Amino acid sequence: MSLKTRDDLTQLRLKCRDVVKAGGKRILVCAGSSCMSCGAEDVFDAFTKALGEKGVACSLEFELEGDRRAVGVRKSGCLGLCELGVLVRVDPVGYLYTCVKPEDCAEIVEKTIVGGEFIDRLAYSKGGLLCRCQDEIPFYSRQTHLTLKNCGHIDPASILEFISVGGYSSLEKALFEMAPDDIVQDISRSILRGRGGGGFPTGKKWEQVRRQKAEKKYIVCNGDEGDPGAFMDCSLMVGDPHLMLEGMIIAGRACGSDEGYIYVRAEYPLAVTRLRRAVEQAEELGILGKNILGSGFNFRININRGAGAFVCGEGSALTASIEGKRGMPRVKPPRTVEHGLFNMPTVLNNVETFATVPIIIGDGVDAFLKHGTAKSPGTKNFSLTGNIENTGLIEVPMGTTLRQIVYDIGGGMRGGATFKAVQIGGPSGACLTEEHLDLPLDFDSLTRIGAMIGSGGMVVTDDNACMVELARFFMNFTQNESCGKCIPCREGTRRMLEILERVVAGEGREGDVELLLELADTVTHTSLCGLGKSAANPVVSTIRSFRSEYDAHIRDKRCPAGACQKLKRYSIDPVACKGCSKCSRVCPVGAISGKIKLPFAIDGTKCVKCGACVAACPFKAVLAA
Repeated sequence: MSLKTRDDLTQLRLKCRDVVKAGGKRILVCAGSSCMSCGAEDVFDAFTKALGEKGVACSLEFELEGDRRAVGVRKSGCLGLCELGVLVRVDPVGYLYTCVKPEDCAEIVEKTIVGGEFIDRLAYSKGGLLCRCQDEIPFYSRQTHLTLKNCGHIDPASILEFISVGGYSSLEKALFEMAPDDIVQDISRSILRGRGGGGFPTGKKWEQVRRQKAEKKYIVCNGDEGDPGAFMDCSLMVGDPHLMLEGMIIAGRACGSDEGYIYVRAEYPLAVTRLRRAVEQAEELGILGKNILGSGFNFRININRGAGAFVCGEGSALTASIEGKRGMPRVKPPRTVEHGLFNMPTVLNNVETFATVPIIIGDGVDAFLKHGTAKSPGTKNFSLTGNIENTGLIEVPMGTTLRQIVYDIGGGMRGGATFKAVQIGGPSGACLTEEHLDLPLDFDSLTRIGAMIGSGGMVVTDDNACMVELARFFMNFTQNESCGKCIPCREGTRRMLEILERVVAGEGREGDVELLLELADTVTHTSLCGLGKSAANPVVSTIRSFRSEYDAHIRDKRCPAGACQKLKRYSIDPVACKGCSKCSRVCPVGAISGKIKLPFAIDGTKCVKCGACVAACPFKAVLAA
C-alpha cells in the first residue's frame, strides 16, 4: 500500500477508525523495559495460549480486513506504573491489572474476556483504595498526558494503529495548510523549550537553521539518553515511535531539510528495533521518502546507533559520532545551527521535543499554552525512581511542584521513611531538599536555585541515603564518561573523585570541602562542553544542603546515614547476645572474642567492617552504626 495523496491518508484513517469501532475486546500487555524484565513476553504468550484453549479467536496485529470478533492481544508501550509490572490493560472497558503473571492469564480470559467480570485480586489496591480502571488510580489521574497519550494504549509496532488515533494528521496540516514560515512561527509562539535539559527555545533554533543559505540541511534527533535512572526518551521511542518521526518530518518541512538522523544508544535494542520498523512502515506507506503524499516535499530518516558514550549527548560530540569520528565536543562558535552534521546547518532536538511538535501543530498553539507556566509551557516527562512508593514514568505540566510529584503521584516514601532529597537531572543536576518541596519545577525556577531539569531523571532518597556517597556516585559516573579532550574536565573531575573517595572511606582531611568547592568552580567555568560545566553540580548542591554530613565524615569519621561501609562502627549488644559464637566463627580477621554462653565483643582496631557478623547473628545482637 502506498499513499499518493492527502485524500489517500484521510481514507485510510477512516478505515482504521472503522476497524477500531467494530473491533471487540483487546488485551494490551505492557512491554516497557520494567515489565519486560518482569516477564511480559511470557504473559503475552500465556494470553494467546489461554484464548486458544477457550476457543476464542485471537488477533495479534492490526488488520484492515480480519475477524472483527477476535480478541486483540498486543504488546503496548510503557504504561508508566513500573512498580507494579507486569501491567495489563483490557479495552474497551479500561480495566488495569497489576503484577500479572503467566498463571493469571487463563483466569483473566475466563472471567474478564469471556465473563465480563473484574478480578479484584489483580487490581491496584493501596490504603483501602481499590481501582478497576487506569484513570481511577491517583498515579495516573494526577498527571497530564500529551506526549505519552498513546503509550500503553496502542500497538507501537503498527503504523495503522497510530493512524487510527490521529497519527500523521499534524503532518498533513503542516504539508497542505501551512507554509514553512507558519510552522516556525507556531513553534516560536508556543515557547516550546528543548526537553533535553538545556531549555533552549525550539522555534528560535528552527528559525536560525531555516534562514541559513546552504544546499543541505539536517534534522537530528538526540536519543542518546544516558543519565542514571532516566528512561523517558527510551519509553517514547519504544511506546510511540511514529509520534517522534512525525515531529522530525514537520521540522524538515519547516527548516528546508530533506534528511534526518536519529542517534540512539545501542543499549536500547528494543528502541532501535521499533524505530527501524516505524521508518520502514512510513516509507512503505509513502509518509517518508520522495513527494510525500503528493506534496512535493521529500524527507528520509537514517538511524545511527551510539556506543553508549555519555558525552555524545552533547550536540557537537553527537554529530561527530554520526560522521564516524570519535565522539568529542568542539569549541563553539560556530554553533550546530550554522555548522552541524557534515558541516551543514542542523536542527538538533531530543526525542521528547520532537514528540511535542505534532501536538502543537495539531491541537494549536493556544491549547498547548494552557498547560504549564507562562515561560515554560507544556508538559514534561520524568522518570521517578528511588525509595518511593510508585516508581515509573510520569508526565506533568511544567510548574508542578516537587511535593505533588513525590506525594500525590509518587505516593510518598516507601515504608513510611522520611523524605530527604531528590537528585534531579542526573549527573548534570542538583539536589532538591525539603525546603524545595513547593518549588515549581520549570526551567527558570530551577535555574534560580542552581539546579536544572536536565533530561528529567528524578532519584528520590530517604534519610537512609548518604549524600556524600551520592555525590561520589555521580562524580564517578561523570569522570568515567569524560572524553578527556579538555584538561579542566579530565583532571578536575578526577581530583574531585579522589577527594570524595577518601571522604567516604574515612580518610577525609580538614580543608577537603573547601578544595572541592574550589575545584568545582574551576571545572564549571573552564570546561569545554556541558558535561564538564555541569559535572560539579551534584557535589556543590549536596555541600550546600548537607554540609554537616561532609563534616561528620571528615571530622568524626562517621556517616550519619550509616550507609558508608568503611565508616560503620560494629558493636555487640551484651543483653541480646546469647554467646553462640557464630559471629566469631565468620569473622575473617579474628576481631571478635568471647566465651560460649557469655556476651562476645568486637575489637574495633582489628575490625575490617565487612559486615559478616551482622549476617551471621541469629539474635540481631550485632549493631552497625
